[in-house]
Amino acid sequence: MENTILRYAVVGIASMGRSHIEGILNCPMTTLAAVCDIREELAKACAADYGLDRYYTDLDTMLQNEDIDVVIICTPDQVHREQTVAALRAGCHVLCEKPMALELDDCRAMVQASRESGKKLMIGQVCRKAPGFVKAKELVDAGVIGELFFVESEYAHDYARIPGMGGWRIDPVHLRYPVIGGGCHAIDLLRWIAGDPTETFAYSNRKMLTTWPVDDCTVAVLKFPNDVIGKVFTSVGCKRTYTMRTVLYGSKGTIFTDNTSPEITLQLEKLDADGKYLCIEEEKIPVEINNHNVTSEIEEFSDAILNDKPVPTDGLQGAYTVAVGRAIVESAETSRPVRIDYDI
Repeated sequence: MENTILRYAVVGIASMGRSHIEGILNCPMTTLAAVCDIREELAKACAADYGLDRYYTDLDTMLQNEDIDVVIICTPDQVHREQTVAALRAGCHVLCEKPMALELDDCRAMVQASRESGKKLMIGQVCRKAPGFVKAKELVDAGVIGELFFVESEYAHDYARIPGMGGWRIDPVHLRYPVIGGGCHAIDLLRWIAGDPTETFAYSNRKMLTTWPVDDCTVAVLKFPNDVIGKVFTSVGCKRTYTMRTVLYGSKGTIFTDNTSPEITLQLEKLDADGKYLCIEEEKIPVEINNHNVTSEIEEFSDAILNDKPVPTDGLQGAYTVAVGRAIVESAETSRPVRIDYDI
C-alpha cells in the first residue's frame, strides 16, 4: 500500500470500542478517522473526547462519507455478519471482535465477502496476544514439556456482578451460548496450541443465571490431533474472580498459566545421570499482565495490511473456533458425541 498510516473507524464505542480506540492511538501505523454507534449520545461524546469533527449513528453513512482503510466491529455478535460484510464490500479491511458470529452460516458469509472483496478480515481472538499464553506456547513449541497429552482451559466469569451484562447477551432469538460468546477464548487458545479438535462430548447446566435463555455452565471434552485430549470449561455465573486458567500437560512437565497472573508456573521432571527420577522442579516465569492486548492485535493487523502478510486470526480461524463451539452446544443438547464441521 502507498499509505503508511492506516485510517481506522470503530463501530460500537462502549467499553470494548474505546479499548480499541486506545489501541489505535498507541500504534504508530494507525490513526482514528471516525466513530459510529447507534446511540447518538455515546457517538457524540466519543468524537468529542478524541477530537473528531463529526460522528455517525449509521454504518452505511459513515462508509459513504469517510475515507477509511480499516473498520473495527465492536458491536453485539448478532450484527457482526451484516456490518462486516458491508464494510468489506465498501473496500475496507475489517477487524471484528470475537466471537466472529453465533452461527456458522454467518461465518461463511463473512469469509466469502473477504475473499470476494480482496480485503483482509481479522477476528479479535485476543488471548493469542496475552503474554502468559504467548510464553506458554513458546515453551510447548520448543519441546520444553515434551509431547503434549492433555490440555485444558477455562473461561470463568461472574456476569451477575457486572453491570450491563444482560441486554443483547440474553436475546431469546439470537442465542448467545456462553461457550461461544466467552468460551471462544478458551477454545481458540487450545486450538492455537494443540491444533483443531475433531470431536467433542459436552454437558451443560443452568443453575446460576436461571433467568437466562441458555445454560450458563458447560464442560466439554475434545479430541485433538496426535491423540491429545482436551477440556474446555465455561461458566459465566461462578462465584470467583475472572480467570482463564490453562494447564498444558506434557511427557516431561506441566505448564500452569492464565491471563491474570504475573507469572507462569513450569514444573519439570528432574532425572539423575542414569535417567532415574529425582523430583519435580518448579520454576516461576514472570510475565506481563495484559489480558486484552488490543494494541498488539492492531499492530499485527496493520502490518499484515501494509505489507500484505497473512493474518494469523483470519476469518477461517475465527470460523473454526465458532465451529468447535457449535459442536459443543449440539453435544450438550443431544447428549452424544459430535464431529466438528470445518466446512467453511
